[in-house]
Amino acid sequence: MNVDHTELKKFDDLAQRWWDPTAEMRPLHEINPLRVEWIARHAVLQGQIVLDVGCGGGILAEALAREGAEVTGVDLSEKALKVAELHGLDSDVSVRYECVAVEALAAREPQRYDVVTCMEMLEHVPDPASVVRACAALVKPGGKVFFATLNRNPKSFLFAIVGAEYVLNLIPKGTHDFTKFITPAELARSAREAGLRVEAMAGLHYNPLTGKHALTDNTDVNYMMVCTKN
Repeated sequence: MNVDHTELKKFDDLAQRWWDPTAEMRPLHEINPLRVEWIARHAVLQGQIVLDVGCGGGILAEALAREGAEVTGVDLSEKALKVAELHGLDSDVSVRYECVAVEALAAREPQRYDVVTCMEMLEHVPDPASVVRACAALVKPGGKVFFATLNRNPKSFLFAIVGAEYVLNLIPKGTHDFTKFITPAELARSAREAGLRVEAMAGLHYNPLTGKHALTDNTDVNYMMVCTKN
């Protein structure tokens, strides 16, 4: 299975605090409206069948469901999925959750989804190209696949690890492994090899002075990529 059990334990340990906007998942809560805005800019969500890969506690999955999509969220953290299910009941948002590897789901449900999202997950698995291939297999021809991950360069090391983990304490120390960061060129190559066509990219910028996140054209650190299935 394409899983790093050390990484999985990190998110298991955080599961109970997933929906606390002041705890370790605070950055995800803050960037989520920007992610949804960018996704909605490039894909129709109303009435569409959507899959969120690596959904964790359901922050993005619930937001996509609120946009009118029929959403399935998959993850390998059973604790995070339980939190997602309970929060969905509290917030009256309908999302189907399942503990399954994306590769196994792709074998079972090929070309089922109109939109597939895989956000902030690729840098936490041993074989990100395998996840990209699975996402491509799951989406219908002409459908959209969205990825979000971290670029690999000196600036991203300074901002995403030194700054975010050790100086600003935005996320827990040890959240990221710099060697697992993925350049846009590497991700684009994996996407093309999986039968996806890269359509657009955007960056996410954090201003430590204002404490605000914003969409940007700069992909040096955090970036998102949208692809279309050939």
